[in-house]
Amino acid sequence: MSTFALVGAGPGLGLATARRFGAAGHDVALIARSASRLQELTAELSREGIQARAFPADVLDRASLTTALQAAGPVEILQFSPVPRADFMKPVLDTSADDLDAPLNFSVKGPVTAVNAVLPGMRALGRGTVLFVNGGSAVRPHPERAGTSIAFAAESAYARIPHDALAPENIHIAQLIVPGAIRPDAEHSSPDVLAERLFDIHTRRDGFRHYAEPMAEDR
Repeated sequence: MSTFALVGAGPGLGLATARRFGAAGHDVALIARSASRLQELTAELSREGIQARAFPADVLDRASLTTALQAAGPVEILQFSPVPRADFMKPVLDTSADDLDAPLNFSVKGPVTAVNAVLPGMRALGRGTVLFVNGGSAVRPHPERAGTSIAFAAESAYARIPHDALAPENIHIAQLIVPGAIRPDAEHSSPDVLAERLFDIHTRRDGFRHYAEPMAEDR
């Protein structure tokens, strides 16, 4: 088995998906800014018999993200699901052009960097999966969260293009939209339920956009 790499590792959805893919036999590479948090997560997974390694990196530092993903390779499955910063979510009328720099770096240049870092390894393997996880503002912009609404929509547009371009190479790009909060008690959006859904998207390989629960898109 090859590697499942998670950009945005944390104790909720990140740990649940790492556990699910690790249980399927994949080595796990966890990527996040906090080295101490990564140590805690890898230790927990190791106690469960999952081979896990930590690679500290910042999505806003493209060089460190590239280095981490290349060191983790070959990556067969990439999940890109870092949590946006709170200051990305200003109301639209309080948002300046400069306020969009960090959200777009985070949600557009970060994904482009991550895909470019793992693509050579996927091509060498002859297969691959990239899983993007976004909130509902990716398809329904929220006036109180302008930065993430704009950046998530741009991330969605970017991800949709290699979904088509890489399909002939057996590399599947998909997006999971999670409209509500991720909570342990949520019927459709608990970490464990979402982890199982992401694993199912990886194995079924049937389409680009998926929803954790029904949500009508604005037209």
